[in-house]
Amino acid sequence: MKHKIILDVDTGIDDALGIILAVKSGEMDLIGITTVNGNVSLGKATENTCKILDLLQVGEQIPLVPGASQPLLRTVFFEHRVHGEDGLGGALREATVVTQPTKGFAPDFIIENVLAQSGEVTLVLTGPLTNLALAVRKCPELVHHVKEVIFMGGVVREHGNVTPTAEYNMYVDPEAAKVVLHAGFPELTMVGLDVTRKVLLNEDHIRELGDTSIARYVKQSTSDYLERYFERNGVRACAMHDPLAVGVALNRNLVTTQKLYVDVETRSELCDGQTVCDFQNRWGKEPNVNVCLAVDAEAFFERFIRALKA
Repeated sequence: MKHKIILDVDTGIDDALGIILAVKSGEMDLIGITTVNGNVSLGKATENTCKILDLLQVGEQIPLVPGASQPLLRTVFFEHRVHGEDGLGGALREATVVTQPTKGFAPDFIIENVLAQSGEVTLVLTGPLTNLALAVRKCPELVHHVKEVIFMGGVVREHGNVTPTAEYNMYVDPEAAKVVLHAGFPELTMVGLDVTRKVLLNEDHIRELGDTSIARYVKQSTSDYLERYFERNGVRACAMHDPLAVGVALNRNLVTTQKLYVDVETRSELCDGQTVCDFQNRWGKEPNVNVCLAVDAEAFFERFIRALKA
C-alpha cells in the first residue's frame, strides 16, 4: 500500500532531488506538492517544481499548489549562494515550462486533504515551515488528523549551516517552526543536519546513475554545489538534506530516532533559529519530537540510486 504524502518544498537543488525520489520510488501516492518561500522566492520555487515535474513527465498527475510568499513575521532570506540565482544550480535554465500550478493556497490544500483522509496523510516538509504553521493557526484540530509530520530542519548536536547555531529552514522562519513544534502533533519527526550531513552524494554515486535525462540533470544541478561543499568542508560531495526526509517517509528504518523535547529560539541576537533539544529532561517537559540522531547512509543511497534508475 502506497504512502499518502503531501510534499511541501522551497525547490532548490536538494528539494528537487527529494521530489525526484518521491516520484521515482513508486512507493508514494503524492496527493499534491505545495510550495513555499525559502531557498528562492515563492514564484521561483513554484516554477522550479513545475520544471522537475516536466522532467519526470508527471505534471498532469500531481496537483501543485503555491503557498506562503514570505515568513510569518520576517523578511525573506534566500540561499542563492548555495542553490544559484535560479535555485537549481543552472540546470533546466532554458527548459520550457509546461506544467502549471493549480489554483488555491497551500495551507488550505493541506487542511482540506488531511481532514478528508483523516489519519492517512503524512506531511513531508523540506523548506521553512510557514505553510504548515498557517494551516495549524487556521485549523488547530489538524494535528489530530495527520498521520505524521516529517520535516527537514534544525540541528541539535552540531553547528548550523547559515549561522553558527541555526539550520537554514529554522532560521528563515523560526516563528513558524515554533508554531509547529508546539502544535501537539502526535508524530513529529525532525530530520536535521545531525543526520543529513552524513548522507553525502558524491561523484561515484552520480556515475552509478548512468546516462539518462535524470542522471544528466542530477550531475548538472549538483556540479557547483559539490565544489562549494569541497571549499568549506574538504569533501567533494552534496549533502542530501531534503531527499533524506523523503527517504525517512519511505522507510523509517533508515534513521535512529529519540523522542525528546525540542524548542526553537526566536528572540536572540546571536542564536535566532537555533533548535534547542533537552537531552537530559532538565525542563521536565513532555517530549514533542522524534529527533533523528543516526542514519544508515549506505541503505539510503541504495534506495535512492535504485529509484532514480528505475
